[in-house]
Amino acid sequence: MLNDKLKNQLHLHFLVFIAGFTAILGKLITIEAVSLVWYRMLIASALMFIYIKLMKIDINIDKKSLIKLSIAGVIIALHWITFFASIDAANVSIALAMFSTGAFFASFIEPIIYKRKIIWYEILFGIIVIIGVCIILQSEMKYITGMLLGIASAFFSSLFAVLNGKFLEKHSATKISFYEFISGVVFITLFIQLFGKGFSSDYFLLSLNDFWYLFILASICTAYAFIASVYVMKEISPYTVVLTYNLEPIYGVIIALILFPETESMSSNFYYGAIIILFTVVLNGILKNVKALKLNRTKV
Repeated sequence: MLNDKLKNQLHLHFLVFIAGFTAILGKLITIEAVSLVWYRMLIASALMFIYIKLMKIDINIDKKSLIKLSIAGVIIALHWITFFASIDAANVSIALAMFSTGAFFASFIEPIIYKRKIIWYEILFGIIVIIGVCIILQSEMKYITGMLLGIASAFFSSLFAVLNGKFLEKHSATKISFYEFISGVVFITLFIQLFGKGFSSDYFLLSLNDFWYLFILASICTAYAFIASVYVMKEISPYTVVLTYNLEPIYGVIIALILFPETESMSSNFYYGAIIILFTVVLNGILKNVKALKLNRTKV
């Protein structure tokens, strides 16, 4: 029993490590953000379809739900595009630090979607997060574009996370992700065709390195990570999962510092601000889960 618990804990940390490594792959892949996300969602959709067929998962869906999942798929695409664009405009450290502001956005989005009151400490934490961002801005104004893109990415991430929470009340996680990935591919395809250069033969000419990095990103960091995270969440308490996933930016920044020391070494103000943001996110997770545990005990 203890051995199974340890395996699940290690598996969870591996998934968080993979999540942090996504940013590293974004830096290594040389194609621009929109194309990168198109390839990622296309390959992930194909792999998810194979998984659905092998596991004989029912993916029948009504028209109203399909429209809702399609909108969420566009939001996911925008989240990934702005995230990788943030890395291109700044670096991995900036993108991940700004991504941590997602908890601040969730504190406002969640009450609207779930029709509940805003909690006072969420407002306080939001102010502290803004202070952390301001501290980073004091010495990193040259990365302002990357920071704004990173904050936009955090907003889209929070929005689709809250929406997915509602969708899970009615649909399986596999069904949700499959239709979201497909709609994301359709959205980006239309965008490239209407506002980009279109799909010429040159568009599909990838370097060998880009191809393999994209395949790792779509297979291990997207399709596998999703399927495995669903399994892990059945074995480990939501409290542990939420707190552990807060380590994602920390893992990502450490890996980036090791692999790209020349571009990822930041000023002391960046680390002060990032620590404030991450500490706030972790504390918010602790308070929310303690409250949920108390509520469950009251019901029992």
